[in-house]
Amino acid sequence: MTQPSDVGDMRPEILMMTALPQWDMEPLDAAYRIHRYWEARDKQALLADCKLVRAILTTGHIGADAALLSALPAVEMVACFGVGVDGVDFQATRARGLPVTNTPDVLTGDVADLAIGLALAVMREIPKADTHVRSGTWKSSELPLARRFFGCKLGIVGMGRIGIATAERAKGFGCDIGYFNRTAKPSLPYQAFDTVQALAGWADVVIVTLAGGAGTRAIMDRTAIQALGPQGFLVNVSRGSTVDEAALIEALQTGGIAGAGLDVFLNEPNIDPRFANLSNTVLMPHMGSATTETRQAMGQLVRDNLAAHFAGQPLLTPVE
Repeated sequence: MTQPSDVGDMRPEILMMTALPQWDMEPLDAAYRIHRYWEARDKQALLADCKLVRAILTTGHIGADAALLSALPAVEMVACFGVGVDGVDFQATRARGLPVTNTPDVLTGDVADLAIGLALAVMREIPKADTHVRSGTWKSSELPLARRFFGCKLGIVGMGRIGIATAERAKGFGCDIGYFNRTAKPSLPYQAFDTVQALAGWADVVIVTLAGGAGTRAIMDRTAIQALGPQGFLVNVSRGSTVDEAALIEALQTGGIAGAGLDVFLNEPNIDPRFANLSNTVLMPHMGSATTETRQAMGQLVRDNLAAHFAGQPLLTPVE
């Protein structure tokens, strides 16, 4: 919690929902009076001290709901660290005329890299091979053959920035690329499918890259997962909410699909414990943008959006 305003301290007050790396915290502390929500034991007492807060710095996952916004009468904008904004209550922000910013583009390449990496890892069974070597069992046994990625039929669900970047990378592997997108993209040089189910029935591996939120909830549903079939793979680098997780686990347990590479889950970080017992998965703790270079660029873009707002200049990356 911040201290009462010092006489002459003209720094704008902001509410931060979570900590950022030190390379961001130092310039943020210099520019703003920060209310640290994640540190407060009594959240309501903290919010009562935030009547002059003019901006919320949050993440797409944590977001900013209507209750939080209503507790901040002076708030003027919401700045998200990350491209996702599914945790923001846009009905509430629109009612107040509050702009929302995010950090697109700067993380596109890293997430697309990880999407391809997860596809390679689960299809070539790289984690299993690593364990095989480290455990010493290589001396006495051989691993079964894996599946190749190059030249496969790759389906992408969501052809935004990350989906397009993933397709560009997959072209280098000679993949036959198809996609499903909620809005038509006739300019793309890839085969379009009318439904996720049709795409999954065609593909060897499906990579989900679309945004989270109510409009994409469980878009990779039970029928789409079944359409992948026992030789098919699923990779998700979007949000856990975009996949019917119960149906996915069932398919992985029963051989309904061959495997999955997952960077995102429902109820992160308290994920379904059944994932830990699935040998046909490669699991990561939501690290699609987790490189030093990208996280520094994301933090800079958040700070640039805040600075632009308080200077009365156009926002760099407004969502709306």
